[in-house]
Amino acid sequence: MSHPTPSRRTRLATAAFLGAALALTAGTATANTTPTAPTATGTGTGTGTGTGQYSGTVPLGTTPAGAAYQLRDPSRGGQRTLDALNQTSGPGVLFTDADNVWGTGFPSNRQTAAVDVHYATAVTWDFYRAAFNRSGVRGDGVATTSRVHYGTGYGGAFWDASCACVSYGDGTTPGRPPTSLDIVGHELAHGLIGSTANFTAAGEPGALGEGTADILATAGEFFAENKADVGDYLLGERVYDGPPRRMDRPSADGVSRDYWSADIGSLDPYAASGPARHFYYLLAEGSGPKEINGVAYDSPTHDGSKLLGIGRDRATRIWYRALTLHMRSSTDYAAARTATIQSAIELYGAAAPEVARVAAAWKAVNVG
Repeated sequence: MSHPTPSRRTRLATAAFLGAALALTAGTATANTTPTAPTATGTGTGTGTGTGQYSGTVPLGTTPAGAAYQLRDPSRGGQRTLDALNQTSGPGVLFTDADNVWGTGFPSNRQTAAVDVHYATAVTWDFYRAAFNRSGVRGDGVATTSRVHYGTGYGGAFWDASCACVSYGDGTTPGRPPTSLDIVGHELAHGLIGSTANFTAAGEPGALGEGTADILATAGEFFAENKADVGDYLLGERVYDGPPRRMDRPSADGVSRDYWSADIGSLDPYAASGPARHFYYLLAEGSGPKEINGVAYDSPTHDGSKLLGIGRDRATRIWYRALTLHMRSSTDYAAARTATIQSAIELYGAAAPEVARVAAAWKAVNVG
């Protein structure tokens, strides 16, 4: 497979993803209603076991092949994980193993990155099925092919629609590949977006594309209930020294916007995605200080309002319905507000509190 030209919408570029580290404080988890995974790690009953660098020890869907096993998951459309052999062309080589015990948890073992990606791809498949009754990233039951160890010193990861595949480099920092659960979820979400709203790359639609990928990645991480990588509203914190992006206060990275402004479409799409991320957090969790799974958050509002959240499950379903039924390639922030309010009405009724809270969350990020 030739190396595609990574677009702004499909590549999780290192330069864009890096940001300032923020302190995390210990605390207790708060209850929420995101659908739970079928097992503690979200992958169901796997035939193999792997130890990833970020995900810990997890079950893996594998396929017997003679005296060995392939990293091919028959229960999820036959999803495969390949070794790109540090090349940027060619199909790569399917991972095989003699004893069906994969990886060591250390990046020096080439299987370790494959464990994290294969597991996280399975989690995403299960999350889409449980939350949205969706079969696969594109809703067509077709599996995703993943390639790890892409290129030499390649810091990012990218979705390629032509092959329904994602490629992951080894990272710009040795031993820190971009293969954590939320990064995998972000890249796979671009496949879902491409088969639904298919936002254009420029301006506010591009910002909504990146924001949507972060929203779905975050919801999927909570769904996984992985003890080694607990759910949070931080993006990429396991790979980098602190979270390059976060949902509760996007501006903490030094570049993202907390609120909409007239010039937001001229910004880098990751920075411009801040209001979408912030809206989702406020809708799910509400404003002000709190601790969730041991992470401290303190989300402000543009109008000084105090908001109550409706829970991740309902917030995610509203966004997904809007994305798949009411958003288009040209959707901007104002149209996203209309789409999510309409979706809340369709899901819960015009007089439901969810509808009013969607409108309030948009107002809190200066939209509407």
